Amino acid sequence: MLTTRVFTLVLVLQPQHVLLGMKKRGFGAGRWNGFGGKLLPGETVEQAARRELQEESGLTVDTLQKMGRITFEFVGNTELMEVHIFRADSFQGNPAESDEMRPQWFNLDQVPFKNLWPDDIYWFPLLLQKKQFLGYFKFQGQDTILDYTLEEVEKV
Repeated sequence: MLTTRVFTLVLVLQPQHVLLGMKKRGFGAGRWNGFGGKLLPGETVEQAARRELQEESGLTVDTLQKMGRITFEFVGNTELMEVHIFRADSFQGNPAESDEMRPQWFNLDQVPFKNLWPDDIYWFPLLLQKKQFLGYFKFQGQDTILDYTLEEVEKV
């Protein structure tokens, strides 16, 4: 039987730029990604998103826009990952390297999709257009998408 664990992901955007972090350790190490992680007991999804962004990048935000929710299944793993995706268009602080992530700004026309999770190229354009979405991606290992669905929705 599959269980579900909730995660967060925050993409920090500035005009024509996105802040990504190089994952230094743990799940997804060696890939560029947004900032996020697991919820702590008693935390809401948005509280976890704010905390993870601050811990991994040194940035704080006033406003997070909920953009999407994607469920990930990895063949052979009994735990589904339910990832709540946010965007932040303004922030306080300067991006700083943490134990887990090394932040770097990228021009939107130079996002290193070949070094991101393979699903990002599908939903990232929706996030940039401020369109909300729901999705499901089934992976074999961490590099092969076996199946997916992705749809725009009025509200996540």
